[in-house]
Amino acid sequence: MIIQPYNLYIERTDATRNMARFYAMSIEPNLFGEACLMRRWGRIGTRGQTMSHHFATEQDAVDLFFELLRQKKRRGYSPVAHRAPAGR
Repeated sequence: MIIQPYNLYIERTDATRNMARFYAMSIEPNLFGEACLMRRWGRIGTRGQTMSHHFATEQDAVDLFFELLRQKKRRGYSPVAHRAPAGR
């Protein structure tokens, strides 16, 4: 059982290098009640690649979640402000 939801979406863009990347993570329970860290990354506008990690405890998944977040922040990824749809 997952006690607290963990969801993250961050982007890294650099127009001079034609770079537009995203990275998304979430911790979710699988069918057997284990904690599963789901990762998705790629170029913005594509489906990207996915990877999942299964853990016996939620704490192990949270530890990896925050380690990956630290790595991505060092590489220049940052949160994205949600934009309101046009006309509203």
